[in-house]
Amino acid sequence: MVQRPSPSISTRKQPKQARATELVAAILQAAAQVLASEGAQRFTTTRVAEKAGVSVGSLYQYFPNKAALLFRLQSDEWRQTTELLCGILQDVEKPALERIRTLVHAFIRSECEEAAVRGALNDAAPLYRDAPEAREARAMANRTVEDFMLEALPEASEAARAMAGELILTTLSAVGQDFSASPRTSAEIDAYAAALADMFCAYLTCLGHAGRGELQ
Repeated sequence: MVQRPSPSISTRKQPKQARATELVAAILQAAAQVLASEGAQRFTTTRVAEKAGVSVGSLYQYFPNKAALLFRLQSDEWRQTTELLCGILQDVEKPALERIRTLVHAFIRSECEEAAVRGALNDAAPLYRDAPEAREARAMANRTVEDFMLEALPEASEAARAMAGELILTTLSAVGQDFSASPRTSAEIDAYAAALADMFCAYLTCLGHAGRGELQ
């Protein structure tokens, strides 16, 4: 049986002029809005073009099909999440536990604010999770977390640091997705993030004591 090639998920061309860059930005903004309101199943290039106020032909200059559009939105989400994590954890001017608290609050709020788009992208994520962009984002996040754990828990074993990093990343992702599934007030977000941050900080403090390290 001959397998059909998968639809292209790469862009046709990269915008080089300011006008083209603005066009692509408008298309991506419209795509996010359509995805949030219609979901992945009803997401079409026609709806996106109508929302952006451009012709389908103009859209196809940059995105050959809806798979390419969804992949671009997914890639941007990976990049933004990774940059958020790295930017906070790499700020060595702040104590380790303060960085953890900042990360939890920023991540949970971001999950809630982007819940509609992220939820719809989750339906399409299995199509792209093995893409180079996904592997690159995971590798960058993992390296940053490893470096942070080594800095925060220098006396802990490598296995303990690895488990702590994996536990925090996995828990943060799963809890953020579940919590953001329902509408939340700003006060609810702050209270939930504070409680989650307290748990992470208590866990890291215990590891620091066990390894005779010091956390602040």
